[in-house]
Amino acid sequence: MPINLSKGQKVDLTKGNPGLKKLMVGLGWDVNAFDTGADFDLDASAFMLGENGKCPTEKEFVFYGNLEHKSGSVKHMGDNLTGEGDGDDEQIQIDLSKVPSNVVRIAFTVTIYDAEGRRQNFGQVSNSFIRIVDEVTNTELIHYDLGEDFSIETAVVVGELYRHNDGWKFNAIGSGFQGGLAALCGHYGIEVA
Repeated sequence: MPINLSKGQKVDLTKGNPGLKKLMVGLGWDVNAFDTGADFDLDASAFMLGENGKCPTEKEFVFYGNLEHKSGSVKHMGDNLTGEGDGDDEQIQIDLSKVPSNVVRIAFTVTIYDAEGRRQNFGQVSNSFIRIVDEVTNTELIHYDLGEDFSIETAVVVGELYRHNDGWKFNAIGSGFQGGLAALCGHYGIEVA
């Protein structure tokens, strides 16, 4: 049984799973019945952060335009343009053994593509979740349902993995931003053209 987290809750991933290395981070969502006529294209991203809470370079920003970090530690499995169907809508693979030593946390975010142009926000999205699966045993370790706390936000920091002593913990964040992906990039030190 996975641990079901609530906002702000932290859990030690590696303590109960000493050999844990390969994770699959699944993010999913549904679009509410009322819509703006345009497809919802939600995008999962991972920001690999240093001690200062910023990406060391733009290469530590893994998303639909940069699917894999050069270390092989973070790999985005591809962009889902509609969010149709059950289960994960987008997945990111993490190899904890390959995460560069200067990266102390990996933040997982979801943004709405062209939210302003399509007049869309997270108030129109439901059943959002993140789950973490041990890829070796295919066991779901953590499940965090974001709930319906958002109205005008166009970007959400869902949660983050972070180093703790010699292991890794997960923090369920669920924090909304206005300004979409550009706002998140600014927050994490990535310059947007």
